[in-house]
Amino acid sequence: MGHLDHAAFGWLTPVLSYVMACIGAALGLRCTVRALGATGRSRRNWLLTAASAIGTGIWTMHFVAMLGFSVSGTEMRYNVPLTILSLLVAMVVVGAGVFAVGYGRDRGRALVLGGLTTGLGVASMHYLGMAALRLHGVVRYDPVLVGLSVVIAVVAATAALWAALNIRSPVAVAVASLVMGGAVSSMHYTGMMAVSVRVSPSREALPGATAMQFIFPLAVGLGSYLFLTSAFVALSPTAREREASASAQRPVESVAR
Repeated sequence: MGHLDHAAFGWLTPVLSYVMACIGAALGLRCTVRALGATGRSRRNWLLTAASAIGTGIWTMHFVAMLGFSVSGTEMRYNVPLTILSLLVAMVVVGAGVFAVGYGRDRGRALVLGGLTTGLGVASMHYLGMAALRLHGVVRYDPVLVGLSVVIAVVAATAALWAALNIRSPVAVAVASLVMGGAVSSMHYTGMMAVSVRVSPSREALPGATAMQFIFPLAVGLGSYLFLTSAFVALSPTAREREASASAQRPVESVAR
């Protein structure tokens, strides 16, 4: 058995991955709140932004954490197409859950459907990302811990969507984001605790890219996207602010006439 180290760089990767999960959750929740106060194309665009933010945040959290993962006795590489597919799956499936909440007429049913879909999307992203891992050996999973990680993902997603439907205060959204970030990180490390590796030493070159060749640059790029999108959302006026601005302009127009 190879010795597994989940924090080869100490607390750096767990803390940074948690921060990325919180940023993605905060941005996704804020965009969902904006979507629920909008109509038509504007609602759709806010929901698309929410899906991309949550999916990107979850994916970045996973692979930043994986930068600190190592197995003694073997090097590790990643299958590039599978890694990219895991990102797309996260965005598409999370998007399905977010749209179910954004357009669902029955809030209770939409919350259950959206939470289940989004949670399964989070779990699918995680295990697709793990399937992209290449090493000299065989990776095995504890089915009980795998099941627990999926349950954590579904509960976390449902709680996050409930927060989007019921919480409007920026402070409350921030607290909900911290909780969701913790839940996503818990899901990741529960899934990683399910992993065991039987190493088969070999001198053959592994296919794929190293984490620093591919994962690190992509994570930095997606992290930058999250920060820039967060700034855009923070600076864009809410529906209430637009209504207040329009109301303030009406008296001025009336006096001018």
